[in-house]
Parts: sequence; C-alpha cells; structure tokens
Amino acid sequence: MNKVLASVVVCCCMLLILQSCDNYGSMYSTSVNPEYSDNITGEKYDTIVENPFVDVREQPVSTFSIDCDGGSYSNMRRFLNSGSAVPANAIRTEELVNYFQYNYPEPVGAPVGVSGELCICPWNTEHKLIRIGIKGRSIAREQMPNSNIVLLIDVSGSMSDDDKLPLIKKALTTYFVPQMRERDKLAIVTYAGADKLALGSTSGSNKQAIINAINGLGAGGGTAGAKGITSAYDIARQNFIEGGNNRVILLTDGDFNIGINSTDDLVKLIEEKRKTGIFLSTIGVGTGNYNDAMMEQIADHGNGIYEYMDDMYQAKKMFADEYSKYYTVAKDVKVQVVFNPQIVKQYRLIGYENRILSKEQFTDDSTDAGDISAGQTVTALYEIETVPYRTDLSVETTFTIDFRYKEPNSTTSVPLSLDIHDYNVPFASASEDTRFASSVAALGLILRDSKYKGTATKADVQKWATAARTFDPNNYRSDFISLLAKVNK
Repeated sequence: MNKVLASVVVCCCMLLILQSCDNYGSMYSTSVNPEYSDNITGEKYDTIVENPFVDVREQPVSTFSIDCDGGSYSNMRRFLNSGSAVPANAIRTEELVNYFQYNYPEPVGAPVGVSGELCICPWNTEHKLIRIGIKGRSIAREQMPNSNIVLLIDVSGSMSDDDKLPLIKKALTTYFVPQMRERDKLAIVTYAGADKLALGSTSGSNKQAIINAINGLGAGGGTAGAKGITSAYDIARQNFIEGGNNRVILLTDGDFNIGINSTDDLVKLIEEKRKTGIFLSTIGVGTGNYNDAMMEQIADHGNGIYEYMDDMYQAKKMFADEYSKYYTVAKDVKVQVVFNPQIVKQYRLIGYENRILSKEQFTDDSTDAGDISAGQTVTALYEIETVPYRTDLSVETTFTIDFRYKEPNSTTSVPLSLDIHDYNVPFASASEDTRFASSVAALGLILRDSKYKGTATKADVQKWATAARTFDPNNYRSDFISLLAKVNK
C-alpha cells in the first residue's frame, strides 16, 4: 500500500508542476512518442497531442516557431488517393494549411511582413478565430542569389519501388534541373551501404551532364544515411558561396539502417552542421517503411523545409511552381501572441504542436526556429473564447502579435509588432484567405477526429473552400476541393 500511495503522490505532484509551469501549453503539446510506428501502415510518425485551450489569466502569452512545411498535406493526399484511412498522427494541421499560398500583402522595408484578422469561428460560433499571416519578400528569378546545391539521394535497396528512386529521377530531370541557371552549381551525393560522389559541383549551364548523372542512378544495398549527410555537407562547404544560397536537399524514404539512425541522434548531427551556414531541406518518398517523423524533424533543425512527393503533380509544385522555396529570406522566425485578459478568456493554437516555444525563447537569439522563403506565405490559426458581455471589443486591443526574424546570414533577430482589434466580423465576411485556411484546418480536425472539431463536417469544408478561391495560383485550391470527394468521414 505504501508503494501505491507513493506512486499516487508522485503523479499528483507532477500534475501540479505541469499546471503551474509558465510553459504549460508547450509541455502538453509536444510529441510524446517519437518515431511511433503506425500499427496499420508500419510507417513512423510522431505521436501528436493536440494543443489544449489555455486560460489567459494563467498564461496570456503564446509563443511558437513558424512552420513552412507542406509534407503532411501531400502525404495525406497519398492516403486518400489510395482509398486508405489517414493515420491521425500523419496529420499536422499547420502543414495542411501551409501547403497553400495566400494573398498576403508584400512586405515593405523588411524581408518579411505580418498581418492578422479575427472573425467568428465557423465550427463553434460561440468562439472566434484568429488568422495570423506572414509573407516572405518576393524575389524575381534572375535576382535570386547564386546557388550551391547538393542533392543527397538515397539509392539503397528500399528505394527501388516506382514511387521512390524512379520518381525522384523523373522529377529532378523534368522540373528541377531546368531551373538551374548558368551561375548556379549542383553536385550529387548518393548513399546506400556507403556514400559516393555521383557528380562533382557542376554549373547549371551543363544540364545534360547533370541529367546523365541522375539517370545513371540505381538502387541497391543498405542505408547509411548519416554518413551521406556528412559527405553532402562537406561537398557543400567546399563549394560554399558567400552570401549565396547554400543548401543540401535530401531525397529518401527515411529508412536509415546503418550507422546513426535514431531521430534524436540525427537531429544532433544536423544541429552541428547547421552552424556552417548551409541549409538542409528534405523530400520524402514512398510507402510502407516511410519515416515521416525523422524527415520532418531534421528539416526543421536544418533550417529547411520538409515536403513529401507522392507523384509528378507534387514534383511540379515543389520544383517548378514554388522553386523559390529553396531561397531563404528570413530564418529563426518566431511569433509571440499576447492576449488581453479583459477581452480573451481562453485560446488554442491550432496545430504547431512540435513548434511551441517558451516565453523566454522568443527573445533568445540562440533558439532555433522556422525559416521563410522568397514569396512564401505562412499561416497560423487560433481559436479563442472571449469574455462574456463585452460589447466594446473594438475599443481595446484584443491581442498583439510580436514577431522576430533574422536575416539569412545574421545571428541577431529583428522585432516587429502588430495590434489587432475585434470587430465581431461574421465568418462569411472574413477575407478569402481566412475562410480558405479555416476550411483546410477544419479538414485536419475532421481527419484527426479531434475533440475540437465542433460542428465541422466535410460538407462545410467544401462549402467554405469553394467560396474562397478567387486567389488560386496553379489551381491548388480547386484541387483541394476535388480531393474532398475521397474523404469518407
């Protein structure tokens, strides 16, 4: 009985500690089981515990790192297109929302700009919805800095399937290589049981040599991914361009089985390499043994983006329509929202579960955070409950958006700030950007069978999204509406 009593006391103490912690929201919202293997698919995902509602009187400040990744959306689409159920832990709602571009104003006098909007929440009309929008400065293709890119390609035995190495080869030769300019350089490192320099750093003017090297790749052997990563960084460092775009792009199913293979150890490796000023982006492929958990985490810690490529449609989006994503205009971008307790009773950040930061980390320039690329938009949504019987909401600031970013080659952050007022805007009168982002977020809540989904249905999502696509570059919003037909929930 004494042991049982002791256990109960320990548990109670832990709960009290958590409840009194200034960073309460982040402690409850981080992934709790890294590299969880889904029982049905065998693929690896982090277990996601959704952000809870937070009492503003106890914690009026919410801080997080932005997330520009889109990998979760295309991975979700892969499941829907195959008629399979989407694992709940494959849904990172912020990545669904940020798969799409939004019509945010171009930054003025800075590489990034921030805007905000507030309206009635469509799935819980007793609550309201906040939309925070961030836009990276657009740069004309000819004015983008010179690139030093190293493609790190997994050619191990697990990559022989049609949706892996063959898809990578076709995608690169069809869409990526044509983007290379004469003043850009590209090298190719491959890895299986050992790493190999398949192509030394080559000018973009010699596209045929690059294409020939890619077409000559074949799959076979084990997967010494960490050794390949080290070699790719070495090649990138040897060809480093001061003030340029220095980047490693890893293409793999993430099934590392030789050498370092745990996500934690790989993250430590990437964090060390990040100090060189070389950015790392990851592109995942394949099914069955796919390691989403690892791919997302090492891109996040490598100052890059994470994408999943399920077909040539996605290849065109990543390598042609949105090629500017490989040019960073601001790094370590952090958002801190300060809520007015006289107006806001509680709030919930939708998604960003593994991007939560403490209040102190916002001003700590040693804290790593997300990065934003040329012309890229980033969206975050909060659901809030306001204090009852307030009729003069527009008189006071409802919340303040504080924002910090660093120039790509800087170690010092620059602050921005924006006050937002509540004017009781109905959802139907909100901007198209807010309405479309809300529809995508609602789908994420539905697919996760979230306890926060309120009254949202697939029919609602279709109605909201259909009425919010005047701005639709490359028809991706229209394609989202078509995809809804394959949602069974």
